[in-house]
Amino acid sequence: MNLDLSKRILPIIVFSQFCCTSLWFAGNGVITDLIITFNLEVSALGFLTSAVQFGFIMGTFLFAFFTITDRFSPSKVFFVCAILCAFFNALVVFPSQTIYSLILLRFSTGFFLAGIYPVGMKIAADYYQKGLGKSLGFLVGALVLGTAFPHLLKGFSQFISWQYVVYITSGIAVLGGVLILVFVPDGPFRKSAKAIDLSVIFKIFRNSNFRSAAFGYFGHMWELYAFWAFIPLLLTTYVKMHPGTSFNIPLLSFSIIALGGIACVIAGYLSQKFKTIHVATTALVLSAICCLVSPLFFEINSEIIFVAFAVFWGMVVIADSPLFSTLVAQTVNPEFKGTALTIVNCLGYSLTIISIMLFNYLMAFVPLNYLFVMLAIGPVLGFSALVSKMVFKKKV
Repeated sequence: MNLDLSKRILPIIVFSQFCCTSLWFAGNGVITDLIITFNLEVSALGFLTSAVQFGFIMGTFLFAFFTITDRFSPSKVFFVCAILCAFFNALVVFPSQTIYSLILLRFSTGFFLAGIYPVGMKIAADYYQKGLGKSLGFLVGALVLGTAFPHLLKGFSQFISWQYVVYITSGIAVLGGVLILVFVPDGPFRKSAKAIDLSVIFKIFRNSNFRSAAFGYFGHMWELYAFWAFIPLLLTTYVKMHPGTSFNIPLLSFSIIALGGIACVIAGYLSQKFKTIHVATTALVLSAICCLVSPLFFEINSEIIFVAFAVFWGMVVIADSPLFSTLVAQTVNPEFKGTALTIVNCLGYSLTIISIMLFNYLMAFVPLNYLFVMLAIGPVLGFSALVSKMVFKKKV
């Protein structure tokens, strides 16, 4: 591949991914305003977050089942889905919304995000065979920044209304789709699947290396989105336990999530020096430890220590994500990379609904400062699967 093209393509993919994935938590960024404006219950946070996840799951399942990304131009799929995501996201500002209409809109947004996140990784994999871990580190970092972006906008609520937060996220999503369509043609390593093969999913899961990478990813996903969704709750709980503490919760939520993007980039570079599986496993173990010790940090009467802990947790909770995606892409035939990445996303995000709704349910019974411990279930099981398989003997 032409070196100049290689240097130009990755920044465009990364920026476009950031633009489009800002829609993911757009509802979370303005959830307080949605609750007030449309007279919703506080539990709307869990329902609207899960609606996006469920939409993404259904989208990724259908994209994988019909091998959409492997049969059609990934850049065109990305563009169409970006436009549709932006459209459904913008409809949230229409008056007289109910919890049901908002759930439908967030579901639709999540459905077409299936053509953004895994497709963006597929595009990167079609351009970069060597250094894929580093490339996906930047790409997942863009997802992280996009996820955090609505919180940043909301942090300036004294200057812009919540409706403009929605308009801005929809607008930049359209921009991201256009950039991919115009400047990112199909990659030189793309191999197109010629026809629908409904047995592909079963074939790739017969690969033990693929299964090991997938199970590690599933454990990571159990924790990740529940942690992200409830960061404002984590911060609010600390403030309630320590009267006199003052946090700008939207800006701090943005910082905790966004710094995870830097961790993805660092993990990508580390994967070039150490075995990818070892770097991913280390991050998985560290995030599990954060879950388990979180009650102790709620008790510490120091804002600096608590924020430092939350930032560290926000970094290790996402650092392994691009590495698991790298391992998945490297363990399947090139013509099925898109489908493999998509189905792993589908199953991983299915787990996020369970963990988010379980967290939402347990809030009524478990003290909030102990509740984050349950997120350790995922990383512990993911780590167990990786260790028991004893795969990836060679450096990947």
